[in-house]
Amino acid sequence: MKKVYLDNAATTSIHPEVILEMTRVMQEDYGNPSSTHSFGRQTKSVLELSRKSIAKSIHALSQEIVFTSGGTESNNWVLRNAVLSLKVARIISSRIEHHAVLHTLEALQNEFKIDIDYVNILPNGEVDVTHLVTLLSDNKKTLVSLMHVNNEIGTVLDLDLISRICKQHQAYFHSDTIQSIGKTTFDLQQLPIDFLVASAHKFHGPKGVGFIFIRKALPIQPMLFGGEQEKGLRPGTESIHNIAGMAKALEISYADLEANQKHIEDIKSYAVAQFQQHFPDFKINGNTNGFYNIINIQLPFSEDKTAMILFHLDMKGIAVSRGSACQSGSIKPSHVLAEILNDADLKNPSLRISFSHFNTTADIDYLIEALKAL
Repeated sequence: MKKVYLDNAATTSIHPEVILEMTRVMQEDYGNPSSTHSFGRQTKSVLELSRKSIAKSIHALSQEIVFTSGGTESNNWVLRNAVLSLKVARIISSRIEHHAVLHTLEALQNEFKIDIDYVNILPNGEVDVTHLVTLLSDNKKTLVSLMHVNNEIGTVLDLDLISRICKQHQAYFHSDTIQSIGKTTFDLQQLPIDFLVASAHKFHGPKGVGFIFIRKALPIQPMLFGGEQEKGLRPGTESIHNIAGMAKALEISYADLEANQKHIEDIKSYAVAQFQQHFPDFKINGNTNGFYNIINIQLPFSEDKTAMILFHLDMKGIAVSRGSACQSGSIKPSHVLAEILNDADLKNPSLRISFSHFNTTADIDYLIEALKAL
């Protein structure tokens, strides 16, 4: 059976060069990086060279990179730290954030009774910047937490604009950049953001590893306690092969960024043209000019086909999703789509299609034919 993978916002395949690098590290650099003998020192060198490589890719300082297990841990840590170390009285976010942010905010509100404000979302899925400015005008000590690229509909936040608005109002700014790191450039020497997070498996690296960028001199408390790894901030023996694989994946992503982006943009444009031709009443959920590798489409199918559409496509070997992979087992509608669609549109089947440079136009043709057979 033909296999077509169009769910790259959920996870990506590991780049072959990354697998080779991880295998080499597992074979050759197996010492504990905290050990002082030659085996440990060699592994420590791999760790720190990986940190420098990642910092270079996003124009940060190596000491501003802290390794984690991925996006969920990173977002939890930053938000909890905002309350414990930064002593914020309020967090401003949006209702279309990933649940790693939304559920953490709920927990923090219950535990610490801090204020949570949600900025309005426009019908195209973008943040209402005017409302954000209004919220910030009351001069509470605040952290703003807004994602760069929405993982379900691909709307893009203007990081530079929001960063500068936050600075004007003496607010800290954290962004979940999990969908965009490795897919667009970052210059953290110029962008006045305080915290951002990344997860390797979104840019063709391994699962179970990520990092936080923490602006130099900002205080942060450890979530765990134990050894002195990661300057005591994140104790526990480091997963060296995963960290080296993440660094390699990010290096490859940025080396090939221009060509890969052009290829993906062409595939996405071809997909839109095919939907227009074969399903002229389809709609794009969110901004039609969203991030280049994600499109969320609403299909003109009857409500009775909604429940079976993913199953039907899966039987054809096609991987797409209704929304975040973290809630794929849920029968509830996407919380993101529920925020921007009316009740009638919410009943229609919507699909998130997310591309990588490994996709081809033949993949799109196969998807269209499978949908026409419904």
